[in-house]
Amino acid sequence: MTRQKNSIAAALAALLLSAAPVLAQSGATRPRRVAPTQPATPAPADTASTAAPPAGAAQTGTVAQAFALYEQKKYEEAVRAARAVTDADPKNSDGWKVAGFAEVALGKYAEGAADLQRALDLQRAAKAEDPNTVKALAQAYTRVEKYAEALPLLVSATSTGTPDATLLYFRGLAEANTGKAADAEKSFNAAIKADPKNTGSLFYLGRMAWDRKDYTGAINWLNRATLADATLAQAWTLLTYSYLNRGAAATGPKADADYLAAVRASESLLKLKPNDEAALNLNAQALVRAGQFVRAATVLEKAAAGDAAKPETLYLLGFSHNRAKNYPRAAAALERAAQKAPDNVDVYRELGFAYEASKQYAKALAAYEKGLQLAPDDAYFKESADRVRPFAK
Repeated sequence: MTRQKNSIAAALAALLLSAAPVLAQSGATRPRRVAPTQPATPAPADTASTAAPPAGAAQTGTVAQAFALYEQKKYEEAVRAARAVTDADPKNSDGWKVAGFAEVALGKYAEGAADLQRALDLQRAAKAEDPNTVKALAQAYTRVEKYAEALPLLVSATSTGTPDATLLYFRGLAEANTGKAADAEKSFNAAIKADPKNTGSLFYLGRMAWDRKDYTGAINWLNRATLADATLAQAWTLLTYSYLNRGAAATGPKADADYLAAVRASESLLKLKPNDEAALNLNAQALVRAGQFVRAATVLEKAAAGDAAKPETLYLLGFSHNRAKNYPRAAAALERAAQKAPDNVDVYRELGFAYEASKQYAKALAAYEKGLQLAPDDAYFKESADRVRPFAK
């Protein structure tokens, strides 16, 4: 049995190298690689409130009133006052501009974009284009993910004058989302040159490095992003995955160091999301890679406590308990995993091992035979079933 257990342990170690927190789309739950859900882009700083006043704001008392309300941050009232101007004179570009600025400040980016576009169209018709309108409109389009519309405005806004880190970040974001990755990287780097703590650009450069499997580059950028903003959960998540992937490609002390770094990064994520199952799962995965199986199981027990626990969480919990030699707890978790993911061959691999190690040979045989039904060509299940069959009474 010692040789047999060693072979099972080797199989578990091999499986560990491919552990991931998501199920394969095919329906099988065996993790294939460490790959996070694509994180959202961190929101950049709002620039609307620092924009310069509209040109000619004092031309009429009503426009001046609207702009005064905007300066006082009474944005709803500013919109209403500006609307009164545009209702009376639809060609008053300053009225549309104040309305648009106030709407952007309120986070009503779609409405702001529409009004600012009207203002810009009128300015261009009068050959009096205002750069502040261009900047605000570019921001509004970026916020509503109209990147193709935003990009030419951002190119114009960032081509002259003092470099503006936020606008350069917007430009990089628009370029990245319109298939101009090389240009985006230049823009993000320019944003960081203008502001070394521009979190959005640091994060996005890390994400781009991740996409091309440059895990060292991703780690460098994402460490800077988390130093700039320790509350950026997306950066901690991707940083953890980057350490896990780099560690999986290494051996010895280098791999161990990366796995410990992954544990630390995932613990920072847990401080932000203490009850989030995905964050708990990721922390446990890092602990498993670091060989801290008891701690991993403790973390996963919390994630698996409710009926809604995901099968991958239960599987990793069973795996952790198996490696910690707590076979009854492993079996309990894996039985739940099998109920939720009855076609997952790896659940039966782990479940059979837990039963066999605790000398429940009949149950072990049933688990191995179920695995063999799902994977008829898998030699592991055939050898395991043959091994325990004589003991299954």
